[in-house]
Amino acid sequence: MSGHGTTAGDDPLQTAVWRLRSRACWTDAAALLQPVTAAAAIQRAALLVERCLYTEQGWEAAEDALRTAEALAHGDDERGAAACERGQLAYASTLHGVRDRADEARAALGRAAALITPGAPGRALLDFRRGLLAENLTHSPQAARAAYRRAHAAATAHADPILLSSTWRHLAGLALREGELAEARHGFAESLRIREELGYLVGTAPALASLADTETEPEASRLREEARRLFRLLGGVPTWLTPHLHPPAPDAATA
Repeated sequence: MSGHGTTAGDDPLQTAVWRLRSRACWTDAAALLQPVTAAAAIQRAALLVERCLYTEQGWEAAEDALRTAEALAHGDDERGAAACERGQLAYASTLHGVRDRADEARAALGRAAALITPGAPGRALLDFRRGLLAENLTHSPQAARAAYRRAHAAATAHADPILLSSTWRHLAGLALREGELAEARHGFAESLRIREELGYLVGTAPALASLADTETEPEASRLREEARRLFRLLGGVPTWLTPHLHPPAPDAATA
């Protein structure tokens, strides 16, 4: 599904936040950030919104953090970033069937697009999220592909490896849907490579499962088993991966 942000660099606080986030400890990561500035408040909200997407829990905490971020945001970039998180939370709520907030998601991402200038670092994440909305709520793969490609180019230009791993993954998913197996396998393999190199554990199980869908046996089973191992290690997160990792039902002829 989604991924965003960059790795930590040399900042000890950001290193600690990244390590917790990558291991599905979003609440602990958010607790390290004091929302006294707009930037910290937006990052804190983003962590709690991501928790909702991956766990289907924590909606009220994310809403509270988002309201704080919106209150502290002043410039266009800050207001745009907060609107982008608002759109993502509404998207996650709709995707998981908590509450239909598709109109709110579209409005918030549209507001973000009006505030974040083309070429700004935050534009890549916004384009990616507009792609998610087009793919999963509007069911418009052509619009999704165009948005993912814009996000992919911007993530490359701004050296945002986590977002790049997500654009690879979602472009590959569209390719697989259209029967372009080689293109899909390449994209899923690139996504997995980046996530493994960064130690992004919570994103590695989905990458393994996706790549398995393009492989033949015994490699497909090996990849799925590794995905199951990580999935169990992280306590069944992301929740939406559960149906993809259930072992196949026994064949009726051999049961």
